[in-house]
Amino acid sequence: MLIGCPKEIKPQEFRVGITPAAAAEAVAHGHSVLMERGAGAGAGFPDADYEAAGATIAATAEEVFETAEMIVKVKEPQAVERARLREGQVLFTYLHLAPDPDQTRDLLSSGVTAIAYETVIEGNALPLLAPMSEVAGKLAPQMGAWTLQKANGGRGVLMGGVPGVGPAQVVVIGGGVVGTHAARVAAGMGADVTVLDRSLPRLRYLDDVFGGVFRTRYASAGNTAELVATADMVIGAVLIPGAAAPKLVTRAQLSTMKPGAAIVDVAIDQGGCFETSKPTTHEDPVYEVDGIMHYCVANMPGAVARTSTIALGNATMPYMLALADKGWKQALSEDEGLLAGLNTHAGRLTNYAVGRALGIDVLSPGLALKS
Repeated sequence: MLIGCPKEIKPQEFRVGITPAAAAEAVAHGHSVLMERGAGAGAGFPDADYEAAGATIAATAEEVFETAEMIVKVKEPQAVERARLREGQVLFTYLHLAPDPDQTRDLLSSGVTAIAYETVIEGNALPLLAPMSEVAGKLAPQMGAWTLQKANGGRGVLMGGVPGVGPAQVVVIGGGVVGTHAARVAAGMGADVTVLDRSLPRLRYLDDVFGGVFRTRYASAGNTAELVATADMVIGAVLIPGAAAPKLVTRAQLSTMKPGAAIVDVAIDQGGCFETSKPTTHEDPVYEVDGIMHYCVANMPGAVARTSTIALGNATMPYMLALADKGWKQALSEDEGLLAGLNTHAGRLTNYAVGRALGIDVLSPGLALKS
């Protein structure tokens, strides 16, 4: 199979979909890898590394899209990229379709077979989302601490405080992968941290493993409102696989918060879990609503592109090789978890959570395999 990897063109996105190590593995499996010139530069991988791995360097993105049987990326294809996709081609990347009707429409129009990293499952886990969730979770308190600085519009509160001055009050909504890593890092910075979640088994797990490092509370509407009102920083870390994130903090609640408090919405890829959230970029990451500072960068892990690229490549490489070795139909028929990643095929939507969010009829992934 000819596997193509274009350079990411989303603003301030420096990751790359295929590492030199993954390219070498694909070549060893008998496949061809076509990298757009400079695709790995932002993550510290020069073209020479890919050539040494046996890949070919393409002069333009157009060449990659025109010739590749499978396109491997990091972020969702931008409008100009979606126009280059075609029926019979496989797209393997993050998609986050539920809050993005324009992208969904374009993918359906193209007829491409699109497999989304974020909806591939393994048991009860999301193996291709987990590494970026870990990175985003660890980054969230760091970015929130920067947002809290007075020069950036924040309250001017130091995360760990100093002797005689208390630490920042940090609330993490969601106790999954993102929330756990965010809480650990925030607590490590010296903040006073509380994690909210609706799963009692998850809360018990967090208490058993991290008891004394941070506190846990049940995520009722009342507890959420109470803690948000006293927080210096609120980190939104809620995920419903494939679906739009629920709005857990309303605009009206901003008036109860401390002026200059920071919101970090890690769920912004799925629409965000604060009513006032809207996507931002690393170039212009923060905006203010009713005196509350919002950090809503939609590709947070792109800030640490080398770490993120290697972590993502470690996770995606086995699936990429399965798709290339077996063809997408056989690979998906043999792996129900990978089948769950199928979001569009031949002009039909194949993910029920996205269908519910956007009001689009869905063809079951199993039927798509037979079509």
